[in-house]
Amino acid sequence: MAFVESPVQLLNVLEWAYHAGRRTALESPGTRPLCEGVPRQPGVRDITPLGGDLLVVVLAPHDPMTRGQLRRMAELARDQGHRVRWEEARGGPGAPVATVGTLAGPLRRARRVVIGDPFSRYVQLLLTITRARELIVVDDGTATMEFVSQLARGERFVRWHRRNTTPGARDIIFAPVSASARRKLTPNDHRSVEIFTSMPVEPPPGVTVTANDFAWTRATHGPPTLTRGTDLVGTSLVETGVVDPERYLEAVASLARAHGATRYFAHRRESTDKLRRIAVELGLEVVRPELPLELIARRGPIGRTVLSFPSTVVHTLPPALAGTGVTVAVCDIDPAWLTEHASPRAEGFLSGVTDSARAVRRVPYAPVPSGRVAEGTP
Repeated sequence: MAFVESPVQLLNVLEWAYHAGRRTALESPGTRPLCEGVPRQPGVRDITPLGGDLLVVVLAPHDPMTRGQLRRMAELARDQGHRVRWEEARGGPGAPVATVGTLAGPLRRARRVVIGDPFSRYVQLLLTITRARELIVVDDGTATMEFVSQLARGERFVRWHRRNTTPGARDIIFAPVSASARRKLTPNDHRSVEIFTSMPVEPPPGVTVTANDFAWTRATHGPPTLTRGTDLVGTSLVETGVVDPERYLEAVASLARAHGATRYFAHRRESTDKLRRIAVELGLEVVRPELPLELIARRGPIGRTVLSFPSTVVHTLPPALAGTGVTVAVCDIDPAWLTEHASPRAEGFLSGVTDSARAVRRVPYAPVPSGRVAEGTP
C-alpha cells in the first residue's frame, strides 16, 4: 500500500514502482510481475512491467489545485495498472476516524508500505497500525532532506519552515503517535526502511537509500520540444511565510528582465492574488500545470533554460530532463528577502538546497534597473 497526499508524492510512488519492477525482473527472471499494466504511450517505448501489486491510497487534501493534479496523477497510475483508492480523508469531523477504520485491515495485511510525507500526522497515525516488514519513504520534495537529518539525530519531526519548534498543545497530545512513527521508521531485525529519493541525503545507520533517476518519466514521456527562451519556476516560499511577497515579486521581475523569461510555471500552492500580479504587473504568462513540473517539462515544450529559486525542482529536473539539452539554473535566495516570521533554520536550509544541487547552474541575485535587459543567459 502507498499513501500519498500530493501529486509529487504520487509521481515518486510511480517511479519507485517502476524501479522495483525492473529490479525484480533482473533478480528473479520469469517471476510474474506484481503489476501487469503497461503504459498507454504511442510509438516504441520502454514498457517494462511496473513493480508492485500496488494499492495507492490518496488521502485527499482540501486545496483545489492539489486535488486537480492528484486526480490527473491518479489517472496515470491507473494507466499503469495500479489500483487507486481516493479517500476524502479530510471531508469532515468524522472523516479521519472513518478513513483509518476502513484502511486498518488492508494496512495490517500489507507486506510493504510506501509513504510520501513522514511529517504528516495522518501518515504517522497510519504507521502505528502497520505490521509491514518493509517501509519505503519516497520524496515529498526537499522536506526529505530535513526528514533524514531529524531521523538520524533522533529528533522530533518538525517541518523546516515552521518558526516555532516548541511543542504546542496539539503536538503534546499527538506526541505518542509521532514517537511511534519515528520508531517504525527506524530499521531493526524485523523491519527494513528504504528512502527512494532524488535528493542528496546521508542515510542513517541501517537505512537503505535508493536513487530516483526518474526512469519512468523518461521512458514514458518526451523528449520535449525546446523553445528559444527561459522559463521561470515559481515557489510557495511566500505562502509558507518564508519570503516577503514584495521582495519575491522584485526578484521575479529582475530575473525575467535579465534572462528574457516570458513564462512563469506556478507552484500549486501559490496564491491567486500573487499570480495575478505576476501576470498583470510583470507581464509574464502564468502557467498553472495540471501535473507535476517534471512531467510537464518532459512533455514540453519547455525553455532551453529553466530557472528556479531553491526548491525541489533543482534536484528533480536535471535527471528528468537528462539528455534533452535543457539547462537548469538556480537563483540564490537573498537573506534580505526573508520575513521576520521565517524559521531561524530557513536561510541555512535554503542554502543547503542550492549548494547540494547537482547538474545545475548557479545564478546569484543581482537587481537589474527597470527597462534595462541584461545581455546573455545563465
